[in-house]
Amino acid sequence: MHLVMFDIDGTLTETMRIDEECYVRSLMDVFGFADIDTDWSRYPRTTDSGIFDDVFTSRIGKSPTAEDVSRFRQHYIRLLAAISSPSSFAPVAGAGKLLSRLAQGHTYRVSLATGGWSDSARLKMARAGMRFDDHPAASADDAFDRESIMRISRQRATERYGAPFASTVYVGDGVWDARACRNLDIPFIGIGTDSRAALLSTEGAVSVFPNFTDADSFLRSVDEITNVG
Repeated sequence: MHLVMFDIDGTLTETMRIDEECYVRSLMDVFGFADIDTDWSRYPRTTDSGIFDDVFTSRIGKSPTAEDVSRFRQHYIRLLAAISSPSSFAPVAGAGKLLSRLAQGHTYRVSLATGGWSDSARLKMARAGMRFDDHPAASADDAFDRESIMRISRQRATERYGAPFASTVYVGDGVWDARACRNLDIPFIGIGTDSRAALLSTEGAVSVFPNFTDADSFLRSVDEITNVG
């Protein structure tokens, strides 16, 4: 079997904008942190836990306590949960059908590796018509850096499905995804359009798709990477 590992925000769910708004507002509401740099690619650890740790430490001069993290995280989740607009949690086109197709086949298995916390990922996927808990997953609960999150996701998939995988492909939308894949020597498929698509290609994406509506083309690309067929 081969593993196809997915990011969530911007890859399976159209939640980058609302996620950023709630995250930045929570930093202000809970700790009074203003003027947050939202170019997440500039952070050394582009995850919810890593960014929070970096921002808090730079502003306060010491690492956050478990209570600090909990206060921030709970407020952030409350803000996300209060959003009533369905468009804020739309699925990336074709994402749900693709996950089902992969899961029902015999060649590939799915896992999730998100830089978000698990409770926010679970909420976003549910609102977008998908189930986080259907798949082995790792999140910002497990590590500050994406490479570790991806390793943990692969290990959990191996444990759930009972055997190591012949290969792994990662699907994501951020330059941080591409860089983590490069560090781990994992082939990367990008999700993006226009300038983002060009940037992902520059960062090493084997191929880039705007969404998953052309599932056959996406799966052909995965087949070529994994030498299936």
